[in-house]
Amino acid sequence: MTTDPKPHHSTYINLPEAVGVFDSFETLQAAIYDLRMSGFSRYDISLLGSKEAMTEKLGSAFWQAAELEDNPDAPRAAFISEEAMGELEGAIAGGFFFLGSVIAMAAMLTPVSTLAASIAAIAIGGGPTAVIGALLARRVDKHHKDYYADQIRQGGILLWVRTVDKEKEDLAVKILKGHSGRDVHVHGWSE
Repeated sequence: MTTDPKPHHSTYINLPEAVGVFDSFETLQAAIYDLRMSGFSRYDISLLGSKEAMTEKLGSAFWQAAELEDNPDAPRAAFISEEAMGELEGAIAGGFFFLGSVIAMAAMLTPVSTLAASIAAIAIGGGPTAVIGALLARRVDKHHKDYYADQIRQGGILLWVRTVDKEKEDLAVKILKGHSGRDVHVHGWSE
């Protein structure tokens, strides 16, 4: 059963973009780091959106990267680095550990509780909730990795870089090609 895309209204800005296709997350990440070090803002850099966003904007057809690189309706997403994912995972696991510890410690707060009992409550209460947090963090990481793996199966990970002038266009193209970007070129619009 094929569904039609929902009607949407896109605004296109007459601002050139460099586009490239990457066959691995590592080369994509290296290109993005070099772009950032060369003065491109994180707001200038975008990737292909999720499957859900693709279905919403373009319908349920099977799409390849080559068909989307110059499609102004292709949904966009921000790049999330491995470091940011690590921080998110730590925050999820740590937050659950903290929550469990606070609940357990609150239960132990009586005038007769000892320091040893309070420490034991923190360890006992924080342990199970930290496990839950770690499991949720792994699920987030798996979703992140599946996103890139799926794009590689569909022909590669698309990367768009907004450029403001010929100098930035040339620099973006050089960086994308320097990190094994395929079909690197510039088109004259951005979403």
